[in-house]
Amino acid sequence: MPPRKAPTARQQRLGTELRRMREQAGLSLAQASALLGTDRTNISNTESGRHGVSGERVRVWAAHYGCPDVAYVDALVAMAEERGKGWWEEYRGMLSSGALDLAELEHHAVGFRTVQIMHLPGLLQTEEYARAVFGQAVPPLSPEILRRRLSHRMRRRDVLDRQPVPPSCTFLIHEAALRMMFGGRGIARSQLEYLLKESERDNITVKVVPFSVGGFPNAGSSTLYVSGPVPQLDTVQLDTPAGSAFIDAESRLANYRSVLERTEERSLAPKRSRDFIRDVMRQL
Repeated sequence: MPPRKAPTARQQRLGTELRRMREQAGLSLAQASALLGTDRTNISNTESGRHGVSGERVRVWAAHYGCPDVAYVDALVAMAEERGKGWWEEYRGMLSSGALDLAELEHHAVGFRTVQIMHLPGLLQTEEYARAVFGQAVPPLSPEILRRRLSHRMRRRDVLDRQPVPPSCTFLIHEAALRMMFGGRGIARSQLEYLLKESERDNITVKVVPFSVGGFPNAGSSTLYVSGPVPQLDTVQLDTPAGSAFIDAESRLANYRSVLERTEERSLAPKRSRDFIRDVMRQL
């Protein structure tokens, strides 16, 4: 099988986890090569995501590395055995790889926790609101690129209806995001109405962080924490001027969990949050 030219973030993550497993076993590439009876270049390419790996081989490597976590190994095997292309592949070559990687990450997530400061969460945006947000891009987006970005964002929302089990989602939304009138009062009001409707879903919790609580951790940026099937496969996604950044180092994941927990402690309960959103709507 020829090496992949551009492995996805998920393919790279599987390789990263295999590398971590080897390193936790205290094995160098040369030692792992001798133990597994395979070329060290093959191991290196697999760990970088450039070469695919079968679920059976993942189990063999895990056994030789002495990994005792059955749930973790099972989750890696499931990643290795994924076949077919997701809907986001229709946009490859038209949108950034980060946008596609985010859609794939959401598709496989068990749950999300996110804090949003200036924009409402992408998964809860109306098309008109998203259009207004994209309209602030510098340089301006061409009509073709704008249509593709809107189409991609609207299709991302389908994950909230995923069957048989949709992801469990907690959205922490700062008051500033509620009051930003992208597109004008009419679009802002319609967006808040949609937000209220979505907040009634069983798998969605919306909590408002009001101005009155003052400061809170990491207040300068939005954060998306995505839960995998096991904690070792959690991921944080951040929006940067250069695109999406994905974080999976355990120490940094722990820091972001703490940030989200402390921010949620300062947020309003779901019912009070809905009342708060209605008050903002009445002021528009």
